[in-house]
Amino acid sequence: MGVRIEVDHLTMRYGDVVAVDDITFTVEPGEFFGLLGPNGAGKTTTLETIEGLRRPSGGRVAIDGHDPAKREPDVQRRIGVQLQASSFFERLTAVEQLQTFGALYGVPQTRFGELLEQVGLSEKADAQVEDLSGGQKQRLSIACALVHDPEVVFLDEPTAALDPQARRNLWDVLRGINDSGRTVVLTTHYMEEAEELCDRVAIVDRGRLLELDTPAALIGRLDAVTRIGLSAEAVALDEARGLPGVLDAEVSAGSLVIQTREAATVLSELGRREALDGLSVSRGTLEDVFLNLTGREYRA
Repeated sequence: MGVRIEVDHLTMRYGDVVAVDDITFTVEPGEFFGLLGPNGAGKTTTLETIEGLRRPSGGRVAIDGHDPAKREPDVQRRIGVQLQASSFFERLTAVEQLQTFGALYGVPQTRFGELLEQVGLSEKADAQVEDLSGGQKQRLSIACALVHDPEVVFLDEPTAALDPQARRNLWDVLRGINDSGRTVVLTTHYMEEAEELCDRVAIVDRGRLLELDTPAALIGRLDAVTRIGLSAEAVALDEARGLPGVLDAEVSAGSLVIQTREAATVLSELGRREALDGLSVSRGTLEDVFLNLTGREYRA
């Protein structure tokens, strides 16, 4: 289970517009891989090229050595795709949707109940898709992508527009897909999601690959400050600013916030002074990395 994906100097042009500009990366079998970038960065174009929906203008894409654009039946059967915007057949129930997709692959009837249970929709098997919530429709969309038991699953913003609870529930489903040995390739605008789920992430912007590594390694290279929060009464502001290892300190919204790159030193000193009331510690995040690489200007 799981396939190897090779993207070698991939380029996609539309007239004078270069949507993907000489991108190279590899996804290993069984890896959970994230493709991140602002709107218009080239994420979906890259994903659709790997899926075989588009032919590259230059470079090469391979799934276990096969060109997905050739649409070979044996290769297609190994691929599951959840598109950014999913459409369902009207007036069909959840299980009927799966049966319709499964008929294309000769999937046995026993498979559909297992899939609905896997994505937490067993109780909605006989509900028409129009009656499902946004999160339930997303889970059904993923079940349709899994109906033929593919070895690699492509997920294009699967949690877009979901509330926090629905998003967290869907994370559990996505972890389960990857834990079963499948290779998973994900695009998302939620940096917390990528940091939580992905083994490695590629950050792209304006069609170019900017960084590729584990979330932890990218955050570590950023050398972001650690923020230590305390109750405003825990220690005086001037005293906090004078502690060893403190870069700066301020009072904000009734809390004292200390910035440091030597968190252990500062926490040890605060502990010695018994000044740990209301303690919270936050480090740099993948979102900090993303903004540092791509900038903060508004993207339409």
